[in-house]
Amino acid sequence: MSLLPRSAEEFSSAEYWEKFFKKRADKAFEWYGDYNRLCGVLHKYIKVHDQVLVVGCGNSELSEQLYDVGYKHLTNIDISETVVSHMNQRNAERRPGLTFQQVDATQTPYEDASYQAALDKGTLDAMASEEEGILARSMLTEVGRVLSVGGRYVCVTLAQESVIRLAVEHFVQLGWAVRLHCLQEESGKEEDSFALPVFVLVCTKFRQPMPTPVLEMCLGEDGAPARLTQVSELLSAVREHQAYSVLRKRLRTGTDACSNLSLTLCHTKTGLPRYTLTVQDCSPGAKVPRSNHFAIFIVPQGSETAWLYSSTEGRRQLAASANFRRLIVVAMHRNQEYTDMQAVQSELSPMVMDLAPRGMPANQQVPFLSVGGDLGWREEVSRGVSELSGEFCVENVKGEDGEMYRRLVFLSNAALVQSESRLVSSSTGQKKAKPAAPPTASSTSLSVDSGFLCCAHHEVMVAGLSILGVGAPENKGVPVSVLLVGLGGGGLPQFLRDFVPDVTVEVVELDPVVLEVAKEWFGFRPDDRLTVTLGDGLERISVLEKEGGCVFDVVMFDVDNKDSTVGMSCPPAAFVETSILKKVSSLLTPRGVFILNLVCRDSVLRESVLQRVSAVFPAILSRKIEGEVNEVLLCSRGEKETPDGARILTSLKQAAKSLQSALGSDRTGTSRRPHIDIVELLKDLRVE
Repeated sequence: MSLLPRSAEEFSSAEYWEKFFKKRADKAFEWYGDYNRLCGVLHKYIKVHDQVLVVGCGNSELSEQLYDVGYKHLTNIDISETVVSHMNQRNAERRPGLTFQQVDATQTPYEDASYQAALDKGTLDAMASEEEGILARSMLTEVGRVLSVGGRYVCVTLAQESVIRLAVEHFVQLGWAVRLHCLQEESGKEEDSFALPVFVLVCTKFRQPMPTPVLEMCLGEDGAPARLTQVSELLSAVREHQAYSVLRKRLRTGTDACSNLSLTLCHTKTGLPRYTLTVQDCSPGAKVPRSNHFAIFIVPQGSETAWLYSSTEGRRQLAASANFRRLIVVAMHRNQEYTDMQAVQSELSPMVMDLAPRGMPANQQVPFLSVGGDLGWREEVSRGVSELSGEFCVENVKGEDGEMYRRLVFLSNAALVQSESRLVSSSTGQKKAKPAAPPTASSTSLSVDSGFLCCAHHEVMVAGLSILGVGAPENKGVPVSVLLVGLGGGGLPQFLRDFVPDVTVEVVELDPVVLEVAKEWFGFRPDDRLTVTLGDGLERISVLEKEGGCVFDVVMFDVDNKDSTVGMSCPPAAFVETSILKKVSSLLTPRGVFILNLVCRDSVLRESVLQRVSAVFPAILSRKIEGEVNEVLLCSRGEKETPDGARILTSLKQAAKSLQSALGSDRTGTSRRPHIDIVELLKDLRVE
């Protein structure tokens, strides 16, 4: 299996293919498929009465097999005198009409338009690697010369990207029609077969060149052709088929609980992603019933980002609970319609057996599992584009708890929910009985429940106000000023304004589109106690520092990092540079606290961030968010030799109760109890 690439992108690597062709040695032709595998597509494009030029015939049995089924007009050429002599001797008695000639495929002696078909099995692949493709281009030019109008160049290839690009671009420039068939192995035969699929390139000559390129891709010999507009799209489709074939080979020959292999299935007509399938095998020591080979789990729409389905450990737990040797976790995509569970099963059933584990009986029925037996529900209510953050959508979803939620999702990272709020009936502002079917935005008026924080890290950030003694009798009437960098849907600042007594909040938001979305779809309403400054958070901090420090009791960072190449997705690295942390410190009142939402998968980078933060804020308490990468850091100043973190931790128990009691009167004066448990949230704090 050392010839297999590690990713789809590696199929584009010249180094990979150079290694591949060196290792294939004398087994080349068996990897291109035998007559039984190729006959269907060959008979479709090459007729028995056609004059056929077989270029680079070698010692392949293909010409002999075609001759035996009626193809009597074959001209076989090869540059090797040894091969030609051997093949003529081998067929002299049994196939007297089958001749082999020593001819250079780049300079043939045949007349123009003298053949109706040219057949190539692996010759283009071999020649394209020589002299930077010059020989291959010469051969293709010669093929074009000897083919008549309506004639076809039929090339059996492993579809190295440089080879396919060379051939397709050559014939597109000539105005020929180009079609590519991907011939996959039948399900159940992969264990003894080579992993890479064989492709058959069919290029058809027209009397008048086609004004626009005709590019088509077919799966199998009889698959419906999918029309493509650019050569790059065809190359991308080839890579996807190659990657899928390798994935199928690996899945059919073994199990691996740590592999986390996945693939995305696209809609046939639109090409848009429709399903993402992630393979989760059980642990080697798991006791699985003998009959439980394989199952498919359909993730409810709107639940794709839940920890159980989106994280490696979550899927492991899901697979252990399902108790099958292999579980395929299926997520459905946005902008796709799904009728019901039966329709999804019918759509997936023809291909899921490709992913079954080794040793599964061929006729065994595969169960489809789900939560509650339905597909969940999702309704897109708005879509737009931000110059800073790209395309986004606002959607209503039905959670697995039966509640309705509204989400903001940036499609550049569709697996991440940017903001989320729970919805209630706006007629009363209170929850009502759940409808039998989810309401639509047009049929029912829904509003955001400002007393419910969907994000666990927001709850911890609110609970962190206990450090200030908010709600304690001695602090009654004492104002609390908060600077929050990062608005999102506005749920956190509105909660602070509505439920924390005597608070004022300034939010800094870089993206004006986010502010408009928050106002229109998340019920965000600024006022004199909740203001928004549009602009860069770092610049705002610098301006405030120059104006004079000690103006905020709390500074919160809840801002995401748009650079996905860094191992820290929140905040951007610049926000935790020492110079900025010192400016944050100067903005805080003597009792002030800095609260940071940190999302860092890189342990080395996390340690570096903690060192910088602790150099400015010696007392740090941290709280991990269960099932998430997030952790919230509660940071305050103090002498390093004083165990401030431990002292604060011991004093928080009573402070948490005081804050919990104080969260009860919103700014309108009505008594509403928010859905948050401050005492419970602070139980798992630890000293850094």
